Amino acid sequence: METYHYPQFNAVVYAAKFNDVKNAEVLRSRIVRAASLDGAEGESERDAINFAFIEAKLITSSLHLETAVYQALLSKSQGSLRTKTVHSEIIWALNPTNNISEAIKLFGVSSRTADLILVRAASSDTSSVQQKMHNIVEGRLVPMSTIPDSTSWADVRKHYKLNGEVALKEVAGDGNRERAVIDNIVVSTVAMKSVMA
Repeated sequence: METYHYPQFNAVVYAAKFNDVKNAEVLRSRIVRAASLDGAEGESERDAINFAFIEAKLITSSLHLETAVYQALLSKSQGSLRTKTVHSEIIWALNPTNNISEAIKLFGVSSRTADLILVRAASSDTSSVQQKMHNIVEGRLVPMSTIPDSTSWADVRKHYKLNGEVALKEVAGDGNRERAVIDNIVVSTVAMKSVMA
C-alpha cells in the first residue's frame, strides 16, 4: 500500500493494488446494497466499503491514478464535485467522457475484475486502512509499481479512442515507446478533464 499526502487539501490518500481478486462480484453487490441501506447498518456498511474500487486493467501508471486523485481532491476543495463522493469523483476523472454511469461501468469493479486498485481519501492518517482493505478484498496485495503489468493496453486505446492517434503511429512497433506515449496521453486527458468539463 502507498500513502500520498496532500497538505494543500488536508488529505491523506491510501492506494493499494490487489491481484487475483476472487470476490469482485460480491464487492460490486456490496457497493450497490450499501447505497440503499438506511440507519446504523447503512452507515456501517458504507464505512466498510468507503473506497474507490478501480479496475486495474485501465490504469496505465501510478501517475495516471495520482492525477485522477489530485483532480478529485481539487474538485472537492473547490466545492465542485460532479459526483456524490470524492471516491466516485476519482473514477469519474479517469473516464475520458463526462458520463458518470459509463465511468463506473468501465473503471469501477465488475464481476470480471481480476486486478483491483483501492483508493481511500481521508482527512488524517488512518492506521487501519490496510486492514479494512484486507477485510473486504479476497486477493493478493501487490506493489503499486506493478500497475503496468495489469494494464490492457488495447482496452486503454479503445476507451480513450487512441487507435487513430498520430503520435502512436509514429512509434508503431516499439512497444515500450507506444506504452509511454499512451500513458502521456491518458495522464494529460485526466489532468485536463476538469478544465474541459
